[in-house]
Amino acid sequence: MILKFVIVCSLAIMPLSASAQTSVRLLFSNVEKIQQMTSDVRAKVNLTQQKVSQGTKNMELIYYRRDSDDSFLIVFSAPESDKGNGYLRVGDNFWMYRRNTRTFQHINRDENIGGTNAHAEDFEKRKLTELYAPALDGAGNEILFEELLGKIPVYKFEVKAIVNDVDYPKKNYWVRRDNNLPLKEQSYSMSGTLMETAYYPQYTVVDGRYIAVKMLFVDEFEKGNKTLVEISNISTEKLQDYLFTKPYLENLSK
Repeated sequence: MILKFVIVCSLAIMPLSASAQTSVRLLFSNVEKIQQMTSDVRAKVNLTQQKVSQGTKNMELIYYRRDSDDSFLIVFSAPESDKGNGYLRVGDNFWMYRRNTRTFQHINRDENIGGTNAHAEDFEKRKLTELYAPALDGAGNEILFEELLGKIPVYKFEVKAIVNDVDYPKKNYWVRRDNNLPLKEQSYSMSGTLMETAYYPQYTVVDGRYIAVKMLFVDEFEKGNKTLVEISNISTEKLQDYLFTKPYLENLSK
C-alpha cells in the first residue's frame, strides 16, 4: 500500500510524573473500549501492497465477523486471479479456500492472508489489555510521555506482551490526548529491533465506536515494503449464520 503520510515528532518530550492524572493502564484501557465492536460487522476492505521485489498489488475483499462467537469470513473480489478465494474461521477451525481447485485447506491462525502481512489473528476480537501491560523503567515507573505528533498533542507510551502468542513483544503507541485514538504504533522484536510502524490517519464512528478506516503499515525490517488498508461500506446489521459455512463460500465461486 502506498500512502505518503509524513509524521514529524516534536523534539520537546516531557515525561509525566507518577502523580499525573493519566496512566498507561488507563490510556490502554480507553483505546480498547472506544474501538471495541460489540455487534456483527460487514465491510469492504481494499489493500494496496507495495513490495520492492514484486511491485504493487491491489486487492479487494469482503470481511464478515459474527460477534457471538468471533467467527469470520473473508472473500476476495479482486484481482481476478484471486476472486472467489477466501478464508473461514469458526471456533478453533481456520480454513483457506481456493477457487481454482475448489478445495479447503486447514491452516494455522498465524498464516498470512492472501500473501499479505495480515494474519488470521489480526481479525480476531482479542482484548489489548489481556495481551499487553505497561512497560516500566528502571525506577519501576510506567513509560509515558507527552509530545506533539506533527501539530497534534499526544501521549506516547510503551507496553510489553504478557502472553506468548503475539506478533511483537513490545509496542510503542502515540494516542491523541483529547480522545485517546491511536495515531501511530511501533512494534519491536524481542531483541529491540523496530519491525513495523503503523499509522492511523483516518477514523469513522459506527454505533458510537471508532473504527480506523485508513491504515498504513510500513515494514521497517524489509525497507520499502508497505501496505495501505482502506475500509468502507461498514455495516453492523446482524449477519445470517449460513454465511459462516463452507458451502456458502464454495457457492460464491460457482
